[in-house]
Amino acid sequence: MEKEALYKDKDYLTYLEEFITENRKSRFEEVLKNRTNHFCIAIEDVYQLHNTSAVMRSCEVFGIQNLHVIEKRFGKHIDKEIAMGAEKWVDIHRYHDHQACITGLKAKGYQIVATTPHIDAHYLEDFDIEKPSALFFGTEKDGLSEEVMKQADTFLKIPMVGFTESLNISVSAAIIIQDLTNRLRRSSLNWKLNDEELLAKKIDWTRKSIKDIEFITEQFLLKR
Repeated sequence: MEKEALYKDKDYLTYLEEFITENRKSRFEEVLKNRTNHFCIAIEDVYQLHNTSAVMRSCEVFGIQNLHVIEKRFGKHIDKEIAMGAEKWVDIHRYHDHQACITGLKAKGYQIVATTPHIDAHYLEDFDIEKPSALFFGTEKDGLSEEVMKQADTFLKIPMVGFTESLNISVSAAIIIQDLTNRLRRSSLNWKLNDEELLAKKIDWTRKSIKDIEFITEQFLLKR
């Protein structure tokens, strides 16, 4: 059986759940109630590794399931000390160019939202949360690339009243993610994971919680 098919198999989940505690199962259910694909995050060429990891942690804490990482100039690995385990629970998608990321997200129905303090943009409190949105973040020094800015459907900025005109990417992302996800959960929008997505994540997370998962999966397949 193909791996993709396994992630749609309720019997497989039932089998796997025999190897985890009831508390673990309940915790998965509780967390998944607040997970969303309505918003996703994309970060572009973030040189500082700890910033990528910190953004991932904010995604996990505030319920964003998918993080897209464009690494055109800098190849990196996740700083697990900063992420503190978030890499197990957030889906990370890597790209070597901007266009592949933008095209893929638009094909899934996301509007491209460029976060920037430097041009005419919606302030955070005025941003319309109704449309599924991919929120793009660049570096504090350079901001987002011209490629992303030209293809953005709209722009978003954080109100600032001090002398400083920009925030560190990890701080900006945390502020925006926390605000938008809180508003989303208070709204009447259909923002939660659907049944198919919930099943796939339960299987994924349960697999990550089991030692010798490949052997256990083989035993399940032998019984089919």
